[in-house]
Amino acid sequence: MESSKTLYFNFFFIKRYNEKEDLHRKGLKKVKNIDWVQEVESRKNELIEDTRELLKIKSVLEEGTEKAPFGEGIAEALHFLLETGNKDGFVTKNVDGYAGHIEHGSGEELIGVLCHIDVVPEGDGWSVPPFGAVVKDGRIYARGAIDDKGPTMAAYYAIKILKELELPLSKRIRMIIGTDEESNWRCVDHYFSHEEMPGIGFAPDADFPIIHAEKGIMDFDLIQKKDEKGDKVLKSLTSGQRYNMVPDYAEALLTLENFEEESFHTFLEGENLSGHVTIKGEEVLLTIEGISAHGSMPEQGINAGIKMCEFLSTLTLDEKANEFVQYGAQMFCGDYYGEKLGIAYKDEVSGPLTVNIGLIRYKEDEEGKFGLNIRYPVTQQSSTIIEGIDQKTFLIENIDDSPPHHVEKDHQLIQTLQRVYEERTGEEATLLAIGGGTYARALKAGVAFGPLFQGREDVAHKKDEYMDIEDLLKATAIYAQALYELAK
Repeated sequence: MESSKTLYFNFFFIKRYNEKEDLHRKGLKKVKNIDWVQEVESRKNELIEDTRELLKIKSVLEEGTEKAPFGEGIAEALHFLLETGNKDGFVTKNVDGYAGHIEHGSGEELIGVLCHIDVVPEGDGWSVPPFGAVVKDGRIYARGAIDDKGPTMAAYYAIKILKELELPLSKRIRMIIGTDEESNWRCVDHYFSHEEMPGIGFAPDADFPIIHAEKGIMDFDLIQKKDEKGDKVLKSLTSGQRYNMVPDYAEALLTLENFEEESFHTFLEGENLSGHVTIKGEEVLLTIEGISAHGSMPEQGINAGIKMCEFLSTLTLDEKANEFVQYGAQMFCGDYYGEKLGIAYKDEVSGPLTVNIGLIRYKEDEEGKFGLNIRYPVTQQSSTIIEGIDQKTFLIENIDDSPPHHVEKDHQLIQTLQRVYEERTGEEATLLAIGGGTYARALKAGVAFGPLFQGREDVAHKKDEYMDIEDLLKATAIYAQALYELAK
């Protein structure tokens, strides 16, 4: 015969179990009745205004301090997002100014939403203030609108909806906020050396439906060691600000008698480019305007620096300068896939290797440099790329390599996201591969999930960057449902 103590324990256990089951059933019933689109729509104005406030902060990498390792603008953006989380009742943490997180839910398992609030430099040629967060024609215009502040705020509001609806979760959801994604990922390295690593997660920092494969990303410099004596005709050539951007501006300073200005204008006209000539005595300053694009898609831009090399290669220059510009024109002009370098490669999962010349630096008394950003397929090794480049005239230095990332199509994370995407859009959730690198590769099981919908123009890193408000709302609804399905 059972003791009264045992009976009480069994009664208490059964009662608690039934209470949990009742809560679970109520939660499921509640979720079945949720109109995710309507939940987002009811918060539309607040979402737009918070997004605009974040976009107005110029969070471009600058010289840092101990409390603001990547500059005051980035620190301000991180503070804004964490303070927004505090006001909404989330658990937040600033990890030494390198990164931060906003957390909701309970349980042993952790789901990561990996975002970043740093942006690339704005560049030239905008029709609106790049940090004005101007709303017009159904879009928000600003540097970072699509990469990645707009999507970051969409993910934040997705978590906020789950919290405000008090939906039952068995796992924790943590938005991890990076601050150095556009440069060297020092934020991620620092964060995960101090904080918990999510088991699964996604980065709202690329394309819909789902990106399950990301190419390897390798930056390195091709350095010209040669330094000839004698007259120096080409004084300097400068183009580009980042390895991962197609340069949209280049300038060259020459000391040259009787420069034929008309030849430069003829070149510009033939290439359908804009540029300018300034002549003061024997000094000639040339400028060329190209078209910026993301370094993973160099074919979508016009590299002003390489175009300058192409023109300069037609002039009579000193030996060192001639070697430099000839190399730039012959090896990189019109070739985005490394064929002239001898490193072309592609696979079925992720497509072809691509090459972007993000930096060009030349001065008469210094080493010349081409800064390359290479995106290589998931089945390729970075060592084969280095070994494949002839280093007789230019040496490879300053290698930085991030290996490829690939999550198999039958993984539970991908299955769940596919189902949610298809329910929300009515479209097939095909799996994609990209040359861009997202924080998803920081996780063993991480994918990139939106925000760019199929058929939309990719304006990341370009002038007049924007995000359609319709897409901002639509992505928020998708993220809200997806996070619930992953964490329930």
